[in-house]
Amino acid sequence: MKYRKMNTTNWEVSALGFGAMRLPIKESWENIDYEQATEMIRYAIDNGVNYVDTAWPYHVEKSEKFVGTALKDGYREKVKLVTKSPIWLLEQYEDLEKYLDIQLNNLQTTYLDVYLLHGLNQDNWEKIKKFDLIKGMEDLKRKGKINAIGFSFHGSYDTFREIIDYYSWDLAQIQYNYLDINYQATYKGLEYAYSKDIPIIIMEPLRGGKLAESNKEIERILENAPSKRTLVDWALQYIWNHPAVCVILSGMSNLQHVKENIASANNSEPNSLTEGELKFIETLRDYFKGKIRVPCTNCKYCMPCPQGVNIPENFNLINHVAWAGAMEDWLQVWYNEMDDDKKETDWHGKGKSSLCIKCGECVEKCPQGIDIPSELEMVKSVFEEGRSIKEFL
Repeated sequence: MKYRKMNTTNWEVSALGFGAMRLPIKESWENIDYEQATEMIRYAIDNGVNYVDTAWPYHVEKSEKFVGTALKDGYREKVKLVTKSPIWLLEQYEDLEKYLDIQLNNLQTTYLDVYLLHGLNQDNWEKIKKFDLIKGMEDLKRKGKINAIGFSFHGSYDTFREIIDYYSWDLAQIQYNYLDINYQATYKGLEYAYSKDIPIIIMEPLRGGKLAESNKEIERILENAPSKRTLVDWALQYIWNHPAVCVILSGMSNLQHVKENIASANNSEPNSLTEGELKFIETLRDYFKGKIRVPCTNCKYCMPCPQGVNIPENFNLINHVAWAGAMEDWLQVWYNEMDDDKKETDWHGKGKSSLCIKCGECVEKCPQGIDIPSELEMVKSVFEEGRSIKEFL
């Protein structure tokens, strides 16, 4: 495993981190497959991964408990353990420690290596300042409950820069991949944090798996690549190429993902891609930009929907239609199976777009800033009213 120096903490952290947001499941998102997921996380640690990231809402508030169980038998001591404060639940200064104590109990540990303020944007950044939560984080550090202070981010570049300048952060976590260079914190934000010597952790390196999806067109593009790599390896190496990046968090869903990502990490180095390889990644970027209709990363922050809409799966299906350029029979069948009155739950879940009543509860939760009700209306138009996806591309 390759390691990178986190200069603010003097830690050597693995280039690949284990993100516990997309673990293997049994039937439903909250029902984590403990046996398979434990094998994955322990295999990763046994092969050099020493950075494990989770959060309060992952897997419908079940991820932290899983991670705590998986890190028994000496594995906790082998990693830097990270989770995030659910700031949307905080109503006063004291709530910061209140929820941390619950998280420590779930994680079966007495301290965290890193505690992040979760999903900052302009609105909740004002809340952080109002409740003086940075002072609260420093209090928790003095008490020995956390060792490093940071934030994860889903806002604009201007907000990111404001937050970076506000405090001497130990690290920051941003969404970044070769498709999102001008989105959220942006490439400029990555460079700015680097100029301030703030280590950066990367989430969504494959944009919810979209940058790993191949087809015949992609295969033809890859045939002309200047070096032979998989789609996943191209995406990961693009990020590791930047010296500002300490860790890439990968939301791996099976053991093969773990093995492939470890192999990629073992071949990573800052500033190692050639000019020709960087140019080829621009070709991949241009291709994917034209294929993603809804910029959903399947993070499931919008879930559960009070009306039972399976929001990420509706967007997954419409993106498949956009990818193909037209409706395919299997996609229509898949959507039809998402009936809310079925007794059994299919592996892809219930909850058609037509269940949406446009309450808007999901909108403020979406880190991508998607107008979810409007996009669900578009999904309904394509799958239930027979309109062509080309009308929306």
